[in-house]
Amino acid sequence: MTTSRLVDVRRGVLEGNDAWAAHLRARFSSSGTRAVNLVSSPGTGKTALLEVLLTRMARTCGVAALVGDCATDNDAVRLARSGAPVRQIVTEGLCHLEAHLIDAHLATIDLNATDVLFIENVGNLVCPAAYDLGESLRVVLLSVTEGEDKPLKYPAMFSSSDLAVITKVDLAEAVDFDRSAALAALQSVHPGMPVVETSARTGVGVDALIAHLLPIHTDIS
Repeated sequence: MTTSRLVDVRRGVLEGNDAWAAHLRARFSSSGTRAVNLVSSPGTGKTALLEVLLTRMARTCGVAALVGDCATDNDAVRLARSGAPVRQIVTEGLCHLEAHLIDAHLATIDLNATDVLFIENVGNLVCPAAYDLGESLRVVLLSVTEGEDKPLKYPAMFSSSDLAVITKVDLAEAVDFDRSAALAALQSVHPGMPVVETSARTGVGVDALIAHLLPIHTDIS
């Protein structure tokens, strides 16, 4: 297949995804649901943080989650302990979620009762950057164990995100994490992007993160 043909195929795939994403965005808007696309490389603690978020937020508002993984439903089983509705999307090797996969798994989630829908994307900092899922907020995670230059290595993902979350800050000293270098790298690829520093284990920063995630109209008092 020629290079131009490959470009045409990719363009067609992305245009088709964008159409599905527009459909999803209209559904979310109609139900008043804020869709949050969580993206990161594997091992950032995305599922651990999401479990804490679902557990806390379920006490005061409607939350649900769609969980993408190449294989197994391990993460969905784990997250279901929060009591929130959780559905697994097994991609069977696909390295990212696409909008039509989200649409196909919404049938059993009551969006009218869901203030925040979390979409936990497949662990990958490359492919998911190109796929709109109809989300109103894309949140990229960076673990202190990964290296401070990750945003510079994967600028498309970090520049396309609305919020950056630094995870596992309780391990920062142990792994000699250079906080200033990490923050500088984040601002280099996306100037002005908000950053929240968190620990799922200790709870540091979780309340600040929830404040960023909740729709403005949601009352959590």
